[in-house]
Amino acid sequence: MSQRPHEQPVFSVSQLNDRARQLLEISFAQVRVKGEISNLSRPSSGHWYFTLKDEQSQVRCAMFRSRTAQLAFDPKAGDRVELRAKVSLYAARGDYQLIVDSMKPAGEGALLLAFEQLKRKLLAEGLLDASLKRPIPAPRRVAIITSPSGAAIHDMLTVFQRRDPSIEIDVYPSMVQGKAATANLVAALQRANRDQRADVIIIGRGGGSLEDLWCFNDESLARAIAASQLPVVSAVGHEVDTSIADLVADLRAPTPSAAAELLSSDRSQQRQRLVELAKRLWHSQQRQLKMAANTVQQLRGRLRSPQQLLQDSSQRLDQLELRLGRAWQQQQQHRHERLASRLAALQHCHPERAIEQQQQNINSLQQRLQRAMHLHLQHHQDALAHQVQMLNNLSPLQVLTRGYAIAQSADGSVIRNASEVALGERITTRVQQGTLHCQVIGTDTESAS
Repeated sequence: MSQRPHEQPVFSVSQLNDRARQLLEISFAQVRVKGEISNLSRPSSGHWYFTLKDEQSQVRCAMFRSRTAQLAFDPKAGDRVELRAKVSLYAARGDYQLIVDSMKPAGEGALLLAFEQLKRKLLAEGLLDASLKRPIPAPRRVAIITSPSGAAIHDMLTVFQRRDPSIEIDVYPSMVQGKAATANLVAALQRANRDQRADVIIIGRGGGSLEDLWCFNDESLARAIAASQLPVVSAVGHEVDTSIADLVADLRAPTPSAAAELLSSDRSQQRQRLVELAKRLWHSQQRQLKMAANTVQQLRGRLRSPQQLLQDSSQRLDQLELRLGRAWQQQQQHRHERLASRLAALQHCHPERAIEQQQQNINSLQQRLQRAMHLHLQHHQDALAHQVQMLNNLSPLQVLTRGYAIAQSADGSVIRNASEVALGERITTRVQQGTLHCQVIGTDTESAS
């Protein structure tokens, strides 16, 4: 007798989705994925939902409010980003998705490689040697090269005004981000050197991403700073940001405000020591915070909490909110269409149509009047031409066409009688074609028979 095969358990859909989610979250507790953002949605809850795609595939992503608030940049559709996330499954729809912990712009690896290559090149040429650094004098006038509309210039002017209002400031406006920024910065640096008004130059801007600060990593700007006749203080971004300009400059300030602090301070040993201790303390705190964050991240990946249910509910609420928004838009569209239809019917009955018809009648009458005037004028022109022809037929000159001639004395008067001329007198005789110049050799006063 044969034995019945072992029957497999039957799952409900919810049980299957829960089991699949557990397997995904255990197998992919933390992954790093890069791609392009599309279909970015930001409901009022503060959570973000979007699709991450490349040339062949795409995956849904969710980033909750506690994580979006920590981003240092504002992503948009079309941006290429790198995510750190865990793989999960939204059980309500059975959708496989990524729960995003952090996000940063993609492509920083190539920029960092270019940064290191330029750094090694300048180091080999000796442009980064400490022996080339010039001492920073206590300035009476400072040239600041930065964006005139950024927060950096406001912060520096505030610090100088608070600490030492006697220091005079010359602002050389320049772009500090984008393709044209490097040429702007170099030109401003050269102008400040030509003017020779300031004792020291501050060049920099506020914080931003590596791409935002990239103009300060350009080789042409680095060589312009090295060639500057005036000492240069570089103040680019935040303390954690290090640029090529920082390495070439005579002094690197952690921030634009710190640059103003350094140039307006009394440079006492105690103050310098305090600054160094603050830097060491900040670096120590950053290392400890980073270690603690890594520990928390590792524990979070291994710990399951009821927060998952809250996140799922929040995600479903967001989906309902989006559906409600679409339904409201459709309803408004329907109302707009009905209103447009009624406006069209009202427009059909508008008196403007009658006015247009009357205007067309007026135009037709004007055209008929113009044609009548033209025919009347043509008739009078024909009559005038006939009168001119009759007058021409009666013209004395017309007689010449029949073989007659007109004789004229030297003064131009018409000779009607042979006795009016003397022998030998020169006269002219006008015929149909031309004039004859004649001399009288004889006269006959007898009348023609």
